[in-house]
Amino acid sequence: MTIHRVKLKDLNKEYLEKLQGQAANGEQEVAIWFPKKSKALSADEFWEIIDLLDWKKRKAAMIMATAINHLSKLSVEKIKAFDDILSEKLYQLDEQQYAENTEQNAYKGAEQSFSVDGFLYARCMAVAKGKITYESIIADPEKMVKDDSFEALLSLTSKAYQKKTGKSYEHIPAYIYETFANTKGWNNNDFLANLLS
Repeated sequence: MTIHRVKLKDLNKEYLEKLQGQAANGEQEVAIWFPKKSKALSADEFWEIIDLLDWKKRKAAMIMATAINHLSKLSVEKIKAFDDILSEKLYQLDEQQYAENTEQNAYKGAEQSFSVDGFLYARCMAVAKGKITYESIIADPEKMVKDDSFEALLSLTSKAYQKKTGKSYEHIPAYIYETFANTKGWNNNDFLANLLS
């Protein structure tokens, strides 16, 4: 199954025609989803969980173990709210000004090679390093993490949910955090064109 996440304002005839062109038999379904952020978890609680990441450990699973255990003891609603807040933080960092300050993978223009996944994982590290680091980056893009990443953060919520329920995690977070999704941060870069390319 392929999921295309699109803002309602961007859903237009051209986009639908592109989707139809990619559909094998025209029998695929399109779902309209209206995200609603839960208020079950405060921003302070979110950062307290992030602070449980143990950077003395070497492997990602061990770094996240305490945070996963803690989150898994909370309600399902709080677990999903954590995911929503994480998606919002990653979305807020999805801007060209931050991408230009990641050193080797820095964004150097549309014609230059740029790893969208690498930038997402760098944004994960910016959040994983905690509230003080995150807020200093928001205030000054030149403080963006350099040549560092933490992809594993994207799995923290699903691992906590699976530990709690024994089921697969299927929640769709409140914000699209893929690179270029925050079109205002990319001078209105065409996210839909990137999504369908």
